[in-house]
Amino acid sequence: MSETADPLVLDFVEWVAREPRAYAEVIATWKTSCPRLTIWEDAADRGYVARETLPGMGRIIAVTEDGEKLLRTNGR
Repeated sequence: MSETADPLVLDFVEWVAREPRAYAEVIATWKTSCPRLTIWEDAADRGYVARETLPGMGRIIAVTEDGEKLLRTNGR
């Protein structure tokens, strides 16, 4: 399956790939009042990131294997 990567979703996945991000940080950094710009929800729906709970960190957002593949495919 060949899919054109949404540049904002790609930026978001790359940002999360640098380190697991606290759920609260993701919400604060990537929230929007525009219902058409659901960047992190789109990334989660496409399987590029996932919510996890880590001891000592709580709920985080981390890149999945599909997210890593997306980054490699797009030269990031």
